Amino acid sequence: MHQTFAQLLSYLKQIWQYRWHAAVFSWFLCLAGWVAVSMIPNRYEASARVYVDTQSILKPLMTGLAVQPNLDQQIVMMTRTLINRPNVEKIIRMSDLDIRVRTQEEKEGLIDRLGKQIELRSAGRDNLYTIAYADPSPDVAKKIVQSLLTIFVESSLGDKRKDADQARRFLDEQIRGYEQKLVVAETALKDFKQKYLGFVPGEGPGRDYFSRLSDTAAALNQAKLDLREAETARDSMRKQLSGDVPIVLSDKELTSDPELESRIQTLRKNLDTMRLNYTEQHPDIIGAKRVIEQLEQQKKKALSERKSSGSLLRESPAFQQMQLSLAESEANVASLQARVSEYDRRYTELRAAADKVPQVEAEYTQLNRDYDVNKQNYEKLLGRRESAQISGDMDANTGVMDFRIIDPPRVPLVPSSPNRQLLSLVVLLVGVASGIAVAFVLSQIRPTFSDRKSLRLVTGLPILGSVSMIWTEGQRARRKRNLIALAASYAGLIASYGAIVVALTMLTRTT
Repeated sequence: MHQTFAQLLSYLKQIWQYRWHAAVFSWFLCLAGWVAVSMIPNRYEASARVYVDTQSILKPLMTGLAVQPNLDQQIVMMTRTLINRPNVEKIIRMSDLDIRVRTQEEKEGLIDRLGKQIELRSAGRDNLYTIAYADPSPDVAKKIVQSLLTIFVESSLGDKRKDADQARRFLDEQIRGYEQKLVVAETALKDFKQKYLGFVPGEGPGRDYFSRLSDTAAALNQAKLDLREAETARDSMRKQLSGDVPIVLSDKELTSDPELESRIQTLRKNLDTMRLNYTEQHPDIIGAKRVIEQLEQQKKKALSERKSSGSLLRESPAFQQMQLSLAESEANVASLQARVSEYDRRYTELRAAADKVPQVEAEYTQLNRDYDVNKQNYEKLLGRRESAQISGDMDANTGVMDFRIIDPPRVPLVPSSPNRQLLSLVVLLVGVASGIAVAFVLSQIRPTFSDRKSLRLVTGLPILGSVSMIWTEGQRARRKRNLIALAASYAGLIASYGAIVVALTMLTRTT
């Protein structure tokens, strides 16, 4: 530590020998720096703040009906891509800066400069942004900020409408494509059903091939059973009509001639009337009985003749009804035979097509699968198009993002840069430090020894003695004057800095 302090003290003694060189260089550097600082043009920074409100009341109301993109992500992406070449060129046209541009090189330089100097930064909270630009002309700075603010608001709305239009166009193209696919699939299904009519599964509820085969077999067995029953009934009727089975006739069917029967009934009524007035021995009653007996004998004789000739059976209503029933039974048997033949034919055809059905079902399943996939995609695309339409209408009419300009573009009365007071102070400090550095460099170029110890360390030789400097009164007075002049020099440098600061402050206030 002692050696370090001694070495530092030695350096200070060496620098002190070139103190005037340091003062002159500091003055020169400070004056040059202050002149350069005064020549820096003023720059006025225009700024504006805008807040993007994404918390719309429509957002929860339209959930599930409209497509709701990630608005925060869109805003972040928009802010990152806002300052691009097309937008910068638009800013130049809106701010009338293109009037000053004469060549293509100047235009390219202006575009590059604006792209680097225009600032769009977050203002410390979500969706709050600051737009800033500095220019020597406050009017130009304000126009550029106003133009960028307009582009920022309009580009978001335009991008949303453009995205919605592109989405609708894409969905319309996809829907038209799937409509054509559905037409092709429906035509293929129609042709397939016409080609394999009767073998296509699912034509009705539970009407696949095997169920149809089972139903046909059951219907065939039932038809055969009905046919056997009808044939049995028909054969029984045939036996009765042929005489193999006796036919029992009722009393009504055994009656004689109706006219004879009527006369007998009339005589019996007259007999009953006469019995009320006469006895049994009365000649009229005896005569009536005799006539009735003769008519009864005649009736029995006629009935016996009809039985012997067989006309009684054929003329009876029961016999005639049995003949009608036999004819109906014959017709029923013929109908059932035709039904059995038809069911037998169907069953034979279905059994013969047993090897063909699996292939038909596989092809039909594949056609249905393609049709179902196309139909599902088509219906989904229709739903998405409706959602896109609702979203576009919602954005166009109400909007889900609200741009609120918190601070309109404004330019401060005083220039925002450069900070001449700070730069002047920096020039002063750099000038003084540079002067000391020059004195140190000169001391190293032309080194001297300020004490015996340093001389002994450098030469490695023993020091036998030293001669002290004895200052005269005139030399002391001259040293004192030199110190006062050096202090006055640095004081003047500081005073110059103070005067420059005061002048800059007053100049800033007047502007």
